[in-house]
Amino acid sequence: MADRFYTDGPLSPGEFVLEGAEAHHMGTVRRFETGDRVVLFNGDGGEYPSDVISIGKKQVVLQVLEREEPMREVPFPIVVGSALPKADRLDFLLEKLVEVGATRFVPLVTERSVVRPKAEKLDGWRRAVVEASKQCGRNVVMEVDKPMSLAEFLGSERSARRFILHTGDRRERPATASEGIAFAVGPEGGFTEREIGEATAKGWTELSFGPRVLRIETAAVVAASWAAAGQ
Repeated sequence: MADRFYTDGPLSPGEFVLEGAEAHHMGTVRRFETGDRVVLFNGDGGEYPSDVISIGKKQVVLQVLEREEPMREVPFPIVVGSALPKADRLDFLLEKLVEVGATRFVPLVTERSVVRPKAEKLDGWRRAVVEASKQCGRNVVMEVDKPMSLAEFLGSERSARRFILHTGDRRERPATASEGIAFAVGPEGGFTEREIGEATAKGWTELSFGPRVLRIETAAVVAASWAAAGQ
């Protein structure tokens, strides 16, 4: 797979000027030269093979050759609402959710949350998602929502299949390729019985991946992978 660079601007065949951190990375860090071939993407579902025309200190001029639409997406939405793990384990969580095909991530505040998500960290989380997308070849960038309470997430999510992860041995088959699916993942101490009751009252189904207690990031990635495998 060719080297990939992200822009939040519109892309189409023709000349394009790449600026900012990605231009710096291409020209100064990676030291690409005139005539080199790269791929641009902006999250619109396509990717754009491009030739480097010139490289300056703050911008790179490229010739976008065409739009391609490789099929790398799961054919239905996968939404993961999750309490946050500690320290750099969140970076791992975001990276792996992108790799397995999740389409939306919602940081949750629950009764037993230890790490409280902060809206000012959104830009950093979204940059991590872009970096993961560059690596794995996705051309649709996973959305990262503002933090919300579990109650708000349970009441607002409208996926066709909705599961709240809990310990035990309750299992169901994953969604079919025509259905969206959502998961609520609790903190290290798990959801309280009150939270489980609230979820089931709103139409969510309890789901367990077995008798072992999984870390937050493990449970979230296993759930998204399990759903993606249902296609």
